[in-house]
Amino acid sequence: MMKRLLYRWFSSFSAFQYRVDRRFTRAGSLALGVLGAAVVIGLDTNRTVGYQVFTLVLALVLLSAASSLVFRGRFTARRILPRFASVGVPVTYRMAITNHTRRRQDGLVLLEELTDPRPTFEEFVTAREPGEERRNWFDRQVGYPRWAWLVSQKRGAVIAPRPLPTLPAAGETEVTLEVTPLRRGHLRFQGITIARPDPLGLVQALKSIALPQSLLVLPKRYPMAEIRLAGTRKYQPGGVALASTVGDSEEFVSLRDYRSGDPMRRIHWKSWARVGRPVVKEYLDEFFVRHALILDTFTGDLGDPIFEEAVSVAASVAISMPTQESLLDLMFVGPEAYCFTAGRGVAHTEQLLEVLACVEPCRDKPFRTLHHAVIDRHDSLSGCVCVLLTWDDARQELVRQLEALGTPTRVLVVGEPGTLDRLPGDVHRLEVGRIAEGLACL
Repeated sequence: MMKRLLYRWFSSFSAFQYRVDRRFTRAGSLALGVLGAAVVIGLDTNRTVGYQVFTLVLALVLLSAASSLVFRGRFTARRILPRFASVGVPVTYRMAITNHTRRRQDGLVLLEELTDPRPTFEEFVTAREPGEERRNWFDRQVGYPRWAWLVSQKRGAVIAPRPLPTLPAAGETEVTLEVTPLRRGHLRFQGITIARPDPLGLVQALKSIALPQSLLVLPKRYPMAEIRLAGTRKYQPGGVALASTVGDSEEFVSLRDYRSGDPMRRIHWKSWARVGRPVVKEYLDEFFVRHALILDTFTGDLGDPIFEEAVSVAASVAISMPTQESLLDLMFVGPEAYCFTAGRGVAHTEQLLEVLACVEPCRDKPFRTLHHAVIDRHDSLSGCVCVLLTWDDARQELVRQLEALGTPTRVLVVGEPGTLDRLPGDVHRLEVGRIAEGLACL
């Protein structure tokens, strides 16, 4: 019961703070602060003149608020977003604003509206802020630091207010905005607000326009050298039909009737002309290089910084792997075991980054689910890169079995400083906060 009351209080306070920040300019916020101070110091009217300051500032704020009620502008907007963005990298986009009134509009400010960053009650109760166990008893019980951390985690981006140029009567103006994504996934826009400060510059009149859109934010990537594995080409069921012209085609076997999905380059045109139906050439086997990128998603903490860094490491490895002449399988477990393949003739690495942008932790399945999914495909794998969140018995067993099956494996373990000291020498340590340095040493 107490937790729910605290949640409602925090949620209401955050909503109130958001509305105040929207409605008042910086000067207006300063005026509110002066009002509060004047109330405190002006209680004794015989000793201070604080009540006079309070009366003056209150009159200015009320006058500004009254003047902000008269704003009859009518606008429409069109947002032009890029296809992707990346965590921490500022990206620009365009916004076209149309003025539907017959008078020129001056001194306007454009404010973007993103989705509500407030967490749900279940998230508030179950989440744990990193380092929360080191806080004092009061903070742990009340949970406001956890609330503030959750709001910061769910806040998708930073978009500064953008002053608008003069909008001509019945005309359109295009402006450029800059957004800095703070987390991967879909950055969802709800709409925009056009603000007009009052003549005193304290209170803003607001006009909201619904403009829902989303922008996919890719994980953060670190520069790193190509990871070279000692694996050899392996037989791939489906062969060239799966990987275009990559690999070694064995000797010609026979001709057969065309089946849906056969590549056009396999058609035997002379036979088609002779028998009057599509005929294709069939070969014996296909061999080419295929690597697996295995991502450990088994963590129970919402917003776990170790997991987020592991996703960034996986994205960095994916773009560093040569897929022009080979295939790369991204394997992880979410609601089920997934395997996404990129490489020539199948998909681009960019599509793996899109998948990694949306991957979520797995809390309801054991690590053995991933173990089985990887081992079931080992016959076709030339090598594996494992990005792990810890180094326990289950993960060691997976690596041992891959090596016993003759699959070259490179292991990267992501963890907090001080937790990676006892790893074997052939396992690469990647400390949170020093990921770039660790990847540069590979």
